[in-house]
Amino acid sequence: MAIRRDRPYTEFNFLVDLGTGDTDGPEAGFQEISGLGQEVAVTEYRNGNSKENAVLKLTGLNKATDVTLKRGVIGSLGLYNWLNDIRNGNQNALRTVTIMLQNEDHSGTVQTWKLLRARITKHTSGPFNAKGSDVAMEELVLTYERLEME
Repeated sequence: MAIRRDRPYTEFNFLVDLGTGDTDGPEAGFQEISGLGQEVAVTEYRNGNSKENAVLKLTGLNKATDVTLKRGVIGSLGLYNWLNDIRNGNQNALRTVTIMLQNEDHSGTVQTWKLLRARITKHTSGPFNAKGSDVAMEELVLTYERLEME
């Protein structure tokens, strides 16, 4: 699905599906997403009788980094209900969250990130300031088990 081109895509056209199949409306509208990534651990090993004075680098476990999503408070309890299912031990609460980067005219998806078996691990609202004029924000941190890109 990834569409390659010589000029990089801009970062501000993206869709988010929180595992509900919906990418329209305020529930799926986020201002910022950060932390998408993964890393593979490396284990160093060397036999004591090795003829080479260097360690072998062995591929270890894969680790997906936590993803942070930010949006304005919209008066919806959708995220709270998902978090509530997770903290109450509902095994069906794990979701596949999909983030889709779009081209500049919104006519197509150019790259997709799928967060498999994702769950909310942190939800923060605020800060609130009686003298401020900024948008009230909420922040969501997702932990997931595997990242797939298309």
